[in-house]
Amino acid sequence: MSKKTYDLTDKAIRRYALHLREQERAPATVQKYVQDLTALWDWLAGRPLTKAALIEWKESLSASRAPATVNSMLAAVNGFFRFMGWKGIAVKLLKIQKALFCDERRELTRAEYARLVSAAQKVGNERLSLVMQTICATGIRVSELRFITVEAVTTGRAEICNKGKRRTVFLPGRLRRLLRKYLQKQKKTAGAVFTTRTGRPLDRSNIWRDMKALCESADVEPSKVFPHNLRHLFARTYYSLEKDLSRLADILGHSSVNTTRIYTVESGGVHQRQLERMELIIT
Repeated sequence: MSKKTYDLTDKAIRRYALHLREQERAPATVQKYVQDLTALWDWLAGRPLTKAALIEWKESLSASRAPATVNSMLAAVNGFFRFMGWKGIAVKLLKIQKALFCDERRELTRAEYARLVSAAQKVGNERLSLVMQTICATGIRVSELRFITVEAVTTGRAEICNKGKRRTVFLPGRLRRLLRKYLQKQKKTAGAVFTTRTGRPLDRSNIWRDMKALCESADVEPSKVFPHNLRHLFARTYYSLEKDLSRLADILGHSSVNTTRIYTVESGGVHQRQLERMELIIT
């Protein structure tokens, strides 16, 4: 094993963050990469960075974090190494067996989604009710809500620009009618539909917090309640109707259908019911 050492510094991490921003990476992505690199820097505690030390860090992460989390952190530091031109230090990602079924404890059902929307309406949070319905009815990322504008509601389509890619997202007629009524109440004639009291677009933390507050009254497990799960529900519902993975990948803005497959994985309970309907037991 190579004993070559490298100097991981705060200055180098800042340079990499600047590079990522210049590559037009999403702000949340830049922040995560910086956090992952800082975690490695803190763990080293002044020691030089070597391949052996990196493998030790990987093992310590594996003992306390989920494999997918470990791999996302390793991918972040490997990307940094490529940027720095440091060869021979990158480590392999953990091998993760493909999950045949999703975890039912985290799968948001259509009925649970309906209860969340109803709970938001009952507490008078019309904005949250419409935010959830907008994400779930279009499949957009929560970070893409800012592209749902007054103009998009008028034309019935939103032009999304994210991760260096552009795509058109269509708004269903019923959603447009609800949003038009909301805009009339808010007296908005331009700009993003969903904003804070100061007029800034809603961010992930605003929506996450408000959704979690609905869990008890909606009788939905908190582990299932987060904005991205609405996007997953859209994907599963669309795929159950169309069975067109490539088309769904385009709608979701995925570069690879392998990512889209993750969104369409069904629960073991669904598979069990499918087996029962096959009626292949004769005696």
